[in-house]
Amino acid sequence: MNIQSNIAQAFRDKFKEEPAIFKSPGRVNLIGEHTDYNNGFVLPAAIDKAVYVAITKRTDNRFVWYAYDLNDVYEGSNDAVAISSKGWPNYLLGVVDQLQKAGFFPGGFNVVIGGDVPNGAGMSSSAAVECSTIFALNELFGFGIDKISMVKMAQKAEHVFAGVMCGIMDQFASMMGKAGHVIKLDCRSLEYEYVPFDFDDIEIVLFDTKVKHSLASSEYNTRRQECEKGVAEIKKYHPEVNSLRDADIPMVEKYLKGSGKVYDRCKFVVEEIKRLLDACEDLNRHDLKAFGEKMFATHDGLSKLYEVSCPELDFFAACAKEEPAILGARMMGGGFGGCTINLIKKDSVEEVVERMSKKYREQFNIETEVYRTFASNGASRVS
Repeated sequence: MNIQSNIAQAFRDKFKEEPAIFKSPGRVNLIGEHTDYNNGFVLPAAIDKAVYVAITKRTDNRFVWYAYDLNDVYEGSNDAVAISSKGWPNYLLGVVDQLQKAGFFPGGFNVVIGGDVPNGAGMSSSAAVECSTIFALNELFGFGIDKISMVKMAQKAEHVFAGVMCGIMDQFASMMGKAGHVIKLDCRSLEYEYVPFDFDDIEIVLFDTKVKHSLASSEYNTRRQECEKGVAEIKKYHPEVNSLRDADIPMVEKYLKGSGKVYDRCKFVVEEIKRLLDACEDLNRHDLKAFGEKMFATHDGLSKLYEVSCPELDFFAACAKEEPAILGARMMGGGFGGCTINLIKKDSVEEVVERMSKKYREQFNIETEVYRTFASNGASRVS
């Protein structure tokens, strides 16, 4: 049985009725890292791994939720939506809270939730939970909320109830994904366009380092502050510059050269925004070789200028450069662990995975986890 069937069966066993089933996928980001909070662009794609919600209405105001992957139950009421010490229910509670604040009041409902988006691998399982939940409730109760509004509510749910000040990319990609395409998303205006990523001979493959260094959250905040310092300095001479999105390389060179880390951080972000725009042109020309070279350049910048990589990620990126079948590779996500994302020629994936896994095991004595995926559709009803 597949994961969708398992969730449906678990619901029948638990609640003795037939559920409606919805799903929302995880995401990868091909290029455009640490650009979101600098009002730049990102280039994510929804993937074929998703969180599924099996759901029915209740006749009262209560809810009973079962987390399939955790084998855990949460019970509560719409009349008293508050943060739970359990952790996982907060992603659903946050959604209910946002709906109520917007004037939409779902009645009671039963849920079984679970999926195959790996936890902690940087594919945004939390956004998939929020988006599948809000999409299901919108359909079930007929609220008629548009997708972009649901994206914003799902992001706010994570801010308020999960306490994670994420950008909007994860929820946007999960809700709005389109098979065979990546999304060029403007994080300032939320304007977006679908760029074809329909290469039949290429697979998106993630190598999971299986490490998460403790630096991640504190260093993330430091990077944001360093970028803000750079903006404040440039703004003295160019009042129109409100974020690094508004800056260019000559400005960075003229006003920030000599400011150490601030210069490095801002140089990377400004270069990365330009690199993403050029990379979209590569895709429109079907030039995956040029696109892949930009991915390698992004990794170098993240490692040397932005300093959010780690030895394990750098090792995978270096190994990827030695593989002719890998067109591009880089670390993906906040950094200090997680996955590298690789574009690999489909007919070579098996042997490349075997070689890379062996090298990594010999170097670090860690078994990597490998995820093969492709660009998929966003949130939808499946049955």
